[in-house]
Amino acid sequence: MRVVFMGTPDFAVPALRALHEAGHEIACVYTQPPRPAGRGKQLSPSPVQVAAEGLGVPVRVPASLRNPQAQAEFAALHADVAVVAAYGLILPQAVLGAPVHGCLNIHASLLPRWRGAAPIHRAVMAGDVETGVTIMQMEAGLDTGPMLHKVAVPVGRKTTGELFGELGTLGAAAMVEVLADLGAFPPEVQDDTAAIYAPKIDKAEGKIDWAESAEVIERKVRGLAPFPGAWFELAGERVKLLLAEVADASGAPRTVLDDDFTIACGMGAIRPLRLQRAGKPVLERSDFLRGRPVAAKTVLS
Repeated sequence: MRVVFMGTPDFAVPALRALHEAGHEIACVYTQPPRPAGRGKQLSPSPVQVAAEGLGVPVRVPASLRNPQAQAEFAALHADVAVVAAYGLILPQAVLGAPVHGCLNIHASLLPRWRGAAPIHRAVMAGDVETGVTIMQMEAGLDTGPMLHKVAVPVGRKTTGELFGELGTLGAAAMVEVLADLGAFPPEVQDDTAAIYAPKIDKAEGKIDWAESAEVIERKVRGLAPFPGAWFELAGERVKLLLAEVADASGAPRTVLDDDFTIACGMGAIRPLRLQRAGKPVLERSDFLRGRPVAAKTVLS
């Protein structure tokens, strides 16, 4: 098929590569414009742009698709289908309707659960037993279109970062499967009454509330790892907590219970496994405590 690919982050790269390897003609890749990155704030192309240029595929980086010229340029590609994966720009109706088979999206949840910007984070933080990817036909609503294919995976104790990689690969394979025989995947209308919205993660959500239960805090830690990261303050210094385990202990919330850094929560306790001080590398708990011992009865904030 003649495909226009639309995506931006690392999550979308496996799909671009898989479509190219499957023999589809990638007419053009759309991705968000280069953004300032690093200490020097130099403009850096998106992971999808880097991958596309490596494949020798034309790349476009419009700031918007709302103007008539951008829409006309998109329609002039005469695509059979557009494949969308975490693109990050709203597609107006003129774009949605331009390809012969419309625009198909790789969404990182089992729709209609977790429509919206942060489906993986929200699934982990909510304690979902499973998540997955949905291939859906895009329409004007937010992730409301008919579903063509779903593939589920267990969440277990995976972090959001680990699931991003897993679901990116899973979504790539699912999209290749759908495009190989569109007729074999009849559309299924979503049940709007079962829909749950996954709002964008706000950095303010990262502060750990020690009054919450150990189970809730442990899920929050995994759900916000690696970005933006859950955090607490230790003697006025912000420390990111990137992985933790529930511990069989209890005490006054926020209190360190022993020299192994077991921390009391509103119910139960957690024990950090992986931490990061500001401007420092990520460390396992034993290495962290070697450089920054934390005595029992220390109160965190």
